[in-house]
Amino acid sequence: MTTGFASIPASGPCRLIRTRIPLCLVDGAALAADRDGLALADIAVEDRRIASILPVGTDVHNGDGPAVDLDGGIVLPRLVDAHVHLDKGHIWPRRRNPDGSFKGALENVLADREANWTADDVRARMGFGLRCAFAHGTAAVRTHIDSLGKQIGISWPVLAELRAEWAGRITLQASPLFGLQFALEAAHMQAVTKAVLAHGDGLFGCVTYMIPEIDQALDIVFRNAIEHGFDLDFHVDETNDPEARALEHIADAALRHRFAGKILCGHCCSLALQEPQDEARIIAKVREAGIAVVSLPMCNMYLQDRQAGRTPRWRGVTALHELKAAGVPAMIASDNTRDPFYAYGDLDLIEVFREGTRILQLDHSGTDWANAVARTPADAMGLGEAGRLLVGGAADLILTRARDWTEFFARPQSDRTVLVAGKAIDRTLPDYRELDHLTGVRT
Repeated sequence: MTTGFASIPASGPCRLIRTRIPLCLVDGAALAADRDGLALADIAVEDRRIASILPVGTDVHNGDGPAVDLDGGIVLPRLVDAHVHLDKGHIWPRRRNPDGSFKGALENVLADREANWTADDVRARMGFGLRCAFAHGTAAVRTHIDSLGKQIGISWPVLAELRAEWAGRITLQASPLFGLQFALEAAHMQAVTKAVLAHGDGLFGCVTYMIPEIDQALDIVFRNAIEHGFDLDFHVDETNDPEARALEHIADAALRHRFAGKILCGHCCSLALQEPQDEARIIAKVREAGIAVVSLPMCNMYLQDRQAGRTPRWRGVTALHELKAAGVPAMIASDNTRDPFYAYGDLDLIEVFREGTRILQLDHSGTDWANAVARTPADAMGLGEAGRLLVGGAADLILTRARDWTEFFARPQSDRTVLVAGKAIDRTLPDYRELDHLTGVRT
């Protein structure tokens, strides 16, 4: 079943009239935006693509097929999630975080991985997550794959199977995840590189932190990426310790190696706690190195600055406004889902955008933040036309009833309609009970 605009035809052309679209996400159309950065437009869909985007009423006969009146509702492209953990998803029922701490998350994920992460277990949970993301309107996902020991040989073939299975519905990228210290072990680097070459899509990375050998280890990672033509994706400074400056070391390494590939750094929490002069210096290096940054607002607010019996004093997120103002590509993403790192979430980027707007105070700071879940991550992931409303581009759209951003963020938009190649999809979400046989839940 579908929800929202029931009059969308099951196949064939149609015209979406009186839509409201974020001008920052539009390519190839001359439109005028209101004070919220939204423009009224009529969109013609033909042959599974966007045939035209015109000002409302320019040509009432523009395009073929029935006219569907959105009555000023906001239309978005399908969104792009640049940082998730599909392989960890939905293990909370069998392995909780006992105290909500980062240490508790690490220890309990490790224990669950060692005990339970067979190919069947990983495949079922990753597939469940992809079904959620697809139903919510996500076009592309980059997931991190825990890559240590025996798990390398288990999870990477599953990832390749799922990428093939979901082709045409969700573009699935993957980056390896292991602690930076393991880059110093040649056998480990060889095993992970072999898995990425066999099953991956040209992407490499790890978790970075301030080990004594940080520059030596980063040099190994960068040389490996250059040798094999990999882009890089790092977990960085996920802590409230201002002495954590792995981000600066990564920028220095990128400049030292004249790295020409794409680099995406996630979290970067401690950047927000630097002295102003240190923050400015690090951000300038990040921009010079061509690094993009993704903030994970919901997960970082859950984990950071958590102390028993004490109200948290900060929101856990990075200096996203300052990064964006300096010209650094800045975005937000989902991160973990129902696991010890984050007990909640559903891989719903509209939820992420909604909560990220509140947590990071993206309102009152420009009208182009919709880029942060669409165009910017699509560009960082090398996805071409994804994440934008493009004449001639795929008719992959999210239709809502909200007529401005306050209506959009006030409600979860659970009645949205998602179009893939111009056709409304079934938005029924998978039932958590489907995972009961894995998680040990008994009803």
